[in-house]
Amino acid sequence: MGWWQLNTDTLAGSRFVVSPLAEATASLLTLAAGAAAHPAGKEWLAAHAPAYRERLDPITASLVRAALGQEWLADFCTPPPTGDQRTFAEELDQIRRTPPEVARADVAVSMRGSLPAELDRSDLPERIADLLEWVWTRTVLPHWPRRRRIIEADVVSRTSQLGQGGWAAALEDLRPGLRWLGEGRLQINARNYPPREISGARLLFVPVTPGHAWVAWDEPHTYAVIYPCSGVLAEPDRPPVPESLGRLLGAARAGVLVLLGTPKSTTQLVALTGQGLGSVGRHLSVLLDAHLVRRRRAGRSVLYYRTEAGDVLVRAQGEG
Repeated sequence: MGWWQLNTDTLAGSRFVVSPLAEATASLLTLAAGAAAHPAGKEWLAAHAPAYRERLDPITASLVRAALGQEWLADFCTPPPTGDQRTFAEELDQIRRTPPEVARADVAVSMRGSLPAELDRSDLPERIADLLEWVWTRTVLPHWPRRRRIIEADVVSRTSQLGQGGWAAALEDLRPGLRWLGEGRLQINARNYPPREISGARLLFVPVTPGHAWVAWDEPHTYAVIYPCSGVLAEPDRPPVPESLGRLLGAARAGVLVLLGTPKSTTQLVALTGQGLGSVGRHLSVLLDAHLVRRRRAGRSVLYYRTEAGDVLVRAQGEG
């Protein structure tokens, strides 16, 4: 199995961060694979796949297959975030600045040591950067506010798990093959890769909404784990709101109550409902006063959940 060895300072200093470039890269991987797991992903793919196929010329198509269609993604295509709040253009510049010889070597590694003849050229970084810019502008940016809310909600959820159960709980189900082994060891995958010593480096965890996962690094400074948001947040379909409950409480407030069958933060509720933070806060205040929900602190966040009375009300209206 592949794992990273790190000291307590590296783990304590690790962070969850948002990366527009990682979101665009995950979206490109979905387009290149031609498949998506969730209904919203399938709808998105159907809407953008034809234009993506038209956008590809033969050289770029070959580059995508060689650099992003293999077990090992070409390193220059997936630089890690810096941990700062960078724009997409600033992140993309990391790829554009890749020396051509480095890009060719990275593609050869992805292809197990064999660089396709048609890719023995100097414009590989520019081609990938241009394609990612197209993916971002045409397919991600129009949906970015909602995607970002989902990503931020996942971060809140993971942070809550960290406060309750430590890193073993926070990393549970983060991505297939990843888990905390103890004794400073973070298993990255189940493949037979040699361990990496990353003590002293910056360790970042980067959620994305498409169902793709990978690791990235800028040795020896930064290591990143990119993982898909938890399914409950990425899934577009919300629990149905009984019509009678909507008439009783108002559709928006009833929707919040239905979602609180499991504890959620205000950030998660904003992401799932599409309502503003102020509106969600007002609904929660009314539901708290009516003793239909309670709240408790989990780490730095506050989680809301239905009381027994709230459960009874939701069930009764659903059965009615």
